[in-house]
Amino acid sequence: MKGAHRIIVESKKVKYDFTIKRNITILTGNSGSGKTVLIELIRDYRRYGSDSGVFLSCDRECRTIDNEDWERQISETSNSIIFIDEGNRFLRSRKFADLLQKSDNYFVIATREKLPMLPYSVNEIYGFRQSGKFHNAKQKYNEIYHLYGEISEERMIVPEYVLTEDSNSGYEFFRELSKERNITCISANGKSNIISCLQKMERKKGTCLVIVDGSAFGSEMRDISEYLNDVDHIILYAPESFEWLLLSTDMIPNVRVTHILEQPEEYIDSKEYVSWERFFTSLLVSKTQGNPLWAYSKKKLPDMYLSSKILNAVKVQMKLIVWNS
Repeated sequence: MKGAHRIIVESKKVKYDFTIKRNITILTGNSGSGKTVLIELIRDYRRYGSDSGVFLSCDRECRTIDNEDWERQISETSNSIIFIDEGNRFLRSRKFADLLQKSDNYFVIATREKLPMLPYSVNEIYGFRQSGKFHNAKQKYNEIYHLYGEISEERMIVPEYVLTEDSNSGYEFFRELSKERNITCISANGKSNIISCLQKMERKKGTCLVIVDGSAFGSEMRDISEYLNDVDHIILYAPESFEWLLLSTDMIPNVRVTHILEQPEEYIDSKEYVSWERFFTSLLVSKTQGNPLWAYSKKKLPDMYLSSKILNAVKVQMKLIVWNS
């Protein structure tokens, strides 16, 4: 499935109105925040239709599944939006992750748990808050809002050392970028190692910039956000991916993908790409494979990407981060 899909769910007491555009959307928040109510309304509508007292509008079928016979339900559902409430034991299983990655459905998962098996985006983790009334004083509007952004601070950042999630091409690039300011760049060798690396570096003074692939880092966001709450010198920067940054420069010869970057959801098939990071990697590889000097590899970065032209263009894309001395 592709595209953005608006979902409106409404009863006499509450209204939800939100849009999803990726194969995995996470709804989180404390008990009583509205996650389960939303899923129960969708379940009631599926069972009883308009007799349920629920209004549901979406250009795709919306349905719910639970523990009973969940594998068959997912396998037999296509081109739909599947809502799953927290408490279902299968959510953390490898089998569920494998089924999801082969599915052409979108999944909306209500959970407070970390789901490390799933590569979901930091930009698709949402909380709930009540935001005004609708129609009459008794109906509440539950607003669904982004919990996290691309960067954890809204001020100019001058990094004094850098920690990257990536250990290959991305690390090579940011190590070169760091050399210009004579600062240290370290690889965490994977997203699950970010916090342990930061703990080892706690004695270092100065601002640390942590760079991760935002489109697949969602499972780590709760832990790292809690960690960042206790420190004031660590900034998290989570663009879609390193490949997305390179494509966004519009400086790679014969690679013009602005139309795709403006609305990626219209081009990314959820069955083919479990995360946008994989799509942008595939896009960059396919667009450069015929050019020996620019043929992109995730394992080893061609020298052309370390030229001052590309380095400076990426600096421009990394808003709020000051790389020049």
